[in-house]
Amino acid sequence: MYSIELYRKEFLTYLEQKSIDKEPSRLYDPINYILRLGGKRLRPVLTLMTTELFGTDYKKAMDAALAIEVFHNFSLIHDDIMDDAPLRRGQKTVHEKWDLNTGILSGDAMLILAYQFFENYPSEIFRALAMLFSKTALEVCEGQQYDMDFETRDDVTVPEYLHMIEYKTAVLVAAAMKMGGIIAGASLKDQNLIYEFGKNLGIAFQLQDDYLDAFGDPESFGKQVGGDIIENKKTILYLSALQLGNAGEQKEILDLYSIQPQDVSDKVNSVKGIFLSTGAAKHTKSEIQNYTQKAFEVLDVIDMSEEKKAVLKQFGENLMMRKV
Repeated sequence: MYSIELYRKEFLTYLEQKSIDKEPSRLYDPINYILRLGGKRLRPVLTLMTTELFGTDYKKAMDAALAIEVFHNFSLIHDDIMDDAPLRRGQKTVHEKWDLNTGILSGDAMLILAYQFFENYPSEIFRALAMLFSKTALEVCEGQQYDMDFETRDDVTVPEYLHMIEYKTAVLVAAAMKMGGIIAGASLKDQNLIYEFGKNLGIAFQLQDDYLDAFGDPESFGKQVGGDIIENKKTILYLSALQLGNAGEQKEILDLYSIQPQDVSDKVNSVKGIFLSTGAAKHTKSEIQNYTQKAFEVLDVIDMSEEKKAVLKQFGENLMMRKV
């Protein structure tokens, strides 16, 4: 087994080799731009790592890892358009740097490119990868629609929110790991088990993001703490506060989520105080631990050496201890 950093480095080298230098440049330049903006590269690293864990050279999974990363960044381009976001990873978003139509078209091209990377595999593996990818891509779209629907609803429940993040975020993590199993020729049972591991870890990862957005260290978090509060996002913290709070706390948080003050610091601090007093912060941390534990329970039945299971468990634990 290799380190996460080595997988990331090898993937970035491969990504650079696959840079698209062709015409029309206004179609392909935005693709190269978004792919070079950085990020954790979590999903492609998981594909490479899982392939190796199932006993096959990770280099055979490079094209599948690239497909996952290209798809992920395609979804970010379109998310940024829908959110009218000016920045992505501290740089101009594609539709701001170029224009709206370019963002839409370059995003569409990325989705097609992602499928093309699977064509480098034998027919049986290609079919399995493409079927999983199609299912996952559609679920990500469903998750995005749920997320948009929730913006105008006042009756969103915690279970509905968990279902939304499962589709919008976790299924892509799960698919990244299952692809490693497919390429390595793991049994269908083990492919499905590693998918469940990834899905539960993906949910825990997003819940951790929600928590860090409110309570993370501004120095290490890398973006404005309280961003979700400023944007009135109905995260698990907000929904849990409404569910667990008394009538006074419920009214206060609803009032705070109905205003957009010039100075947002008071609003952020007041909402964070409610997250703490209602037990919403504690509940969120408990759910993070719950989904992490669900992921670890899958490892008990997967056909893999204890040494390799320990690698996955360590990866999960490191992910949950992150501060960014």
